[in-house]
Amino acid sequence: MAHFTVIGLGRFGITASLELIHLGHTVTGIDCSEKIAEHYAEELTHTVICDATDERALKELNLAQSEAVLVAIGEDMEASLLITLHLKNLGVGQLWVKANNTAHHSILAKLGVSRIIHPEEEMGVRVAQALNYPMVADYISIGHGYYVVEIKLIESLSGTSLSSLLGDRIHSVETLLVKRDQELFPRPHESFTLHTADSILLCGTRAVLKSLAPRLS
Repeated sequence: MAHFTVIGLGRFGITASLELIHLGHTVTGIDCSEKIAEHYAEELTHTVICDATDERALKELNLAQSEAVLVAIGEDMEASLLITLHLKNLGVGQLWVKANNTAHHSILAKLGVSRIIHPEEEMGVRVAQALNYPMVADYISIGHGYYVVEIKLIESLSGTSLSSLLGDRIHSVETLLVKRDQELFPRPHESFTLHTADSILLCGTRAVLKSLAPRLS
């Protein structure tokens, strides 16, 4: 369990905060609005009413002790940048910041934050991928052009072996796991027989995974 701090309890900030709570972590939520802070007081570990653009006020919160601080203020670029600068001065190591546009992103990059987030763009990409490849339940980039994707097996492919499903791509893609209801089958053999609604985790390059799409739909 880790402790996180989220500055700005708008839709994005509170969604991230509640998910962190759901994952078993503790969260301090900070907002300048007394109404908003009080509204979420019972759902978060702590809530603080604070003008985060005031460096002295931030200093009293000892935020450097958090595993990471998320600045979830994207619309007010001036406030976001000022808060980010204060947090850097206070020695916050893991600093994630929501950016609203290219200029915002560029300045944050020069400030050396740990990660710059574009929620709308990132979600847009994920939705487009889901529309293009409806058999892909989820995916994650692991860098250097490699992805891990979760495939839901359709009914017409039930009874198919992994080797038949992957064909000549079987040595170009890694089958990490097959999940069947509550059972897990890590690194299954190529002769493993698949059932309807099995979830298959595959790892490979985007090109190879894309070439498999016609077989999986």
